[in-house]
Amino acid sequence: MSLRCGLVGLPNVGKSTIFNALSNAGAESDNYPFCTIDPNIGVVPVPDDRLHRLAELADAAETTPASIEFVDIAGLVEGASKGEGLGNQFLANIREVDAIIHVVRCFDDENVVHVSGSVNPRRDIDVINTELLLKDMETVEKRIEKTRKPAQSGEKEAQQKLTVYENLHEHLSDGAWARSFEVETKGTGREIVDELFLLTDKPVLYAANVAEEDLPDGNAYVDEVREVAEEEDAGVVVISAEVEAQIVEIDDPDERQLFLEDMGLEESGLERLIRAAFDLLGLITFFTAGPKEARAWTIRKGTKAPQAAGQIHSDFEKGFIRAETIHFTDYEEQGSEEAARRAGVMRTEGKEYVVQDGDVILFRFNV
Repeated sequence: MSLRCGLVGLPNVGKSTIFNALSNAGAESDNYPFCTIDPNIGVVPVPDDRLHRLAELADAAETTPASIEFVDIAGLVEGASKGEGLGNQFLANIREVDAIIHVVRCFDDENVVHVSGSVNPRRDIDVINTELLLKDMETVEKRIEKTRKPAQSGEKEAQQKLTVYENLHEHLSDGAWARSFEVETKGTGREIVDELFLLTDKPVLYAANVAEEDLPDGNAYVDEVREVAEEEDAGVVVISAEVEAQIVEIDDPDERQLFLEDMGLEESGLERLIRAAFDLLGLITFFTAGPKEARAWTIRKGTKAPQAAGQIHSDFEKGFIRAETIHFTDYEEQGSEEAARRAGVMRTEGKEYVVQDGDVILFRFNV
């Protein structure tokens, strides 16, 4: 499944540097606002040691990891919702992503210009959040105007939508995000909100960009970000764009690991960011494995076996018969699919089976 995370934030907070490290896509990262005009897009593999181990056990010729698409969206400024800077274009790009990675500057450096003149994470976050809220309010206001006339003429669907829109507008006007809006209308109420593709309806992860010396736990600036995230029920990942840019330049895995250990890190910030983004979207991984390929597949939590099969090919879902399933831990313990089958840890699951993270599945189907 295609999933996109948008990197947003004020100019010069380190978005493009992080993006470059994520995807090596070569986005510009010069020290001035709006150096990124068009959104840069990079497909990033999701780190998963299980896949490589599975490939060894299955003697697979290739491995294909799960992936997430990251979009580097140019820096927003105050007034973006009204077109300031390149606001309208950027906000349109944000609308197309599944989740928002909000990069917040948490370091002091007189050589890197701050668009507001000083580092203040809570203020910086408020600037971005306000612009997103204002844009959403504008979207809802347009829908209210469009729906009011047919609602007044007695159209029941329009009346239902108008009620939702008006309540939603009041919610946004109070400074609350669309994702916390509780729909009173039963049935299609949430669908009415979803079809608006509101910016503040998307899940958010804060990436607190710190200087090298503030790894791994952060600093007082990061504490501010954590306070905001707790208020919003959002996540926080501490990352140093400067350090990540160095890490990606190290080709040798052993040297890279030594570098991380010297920094007091178990894994790179990018790996933690990617994994956190994966979790933020409510995703899990199942695997397929054979001599040709070991592959990780992405599905949402709660997906049933036929729909998981459909991620591989639509025919698998249409003609689904059963799913022969081994959890990765059992697969690794037994050493092979055949050994797992003999040990009785391979299960036969039907159409109502909810796929679990780490399942290794062989789908049986008939078209």
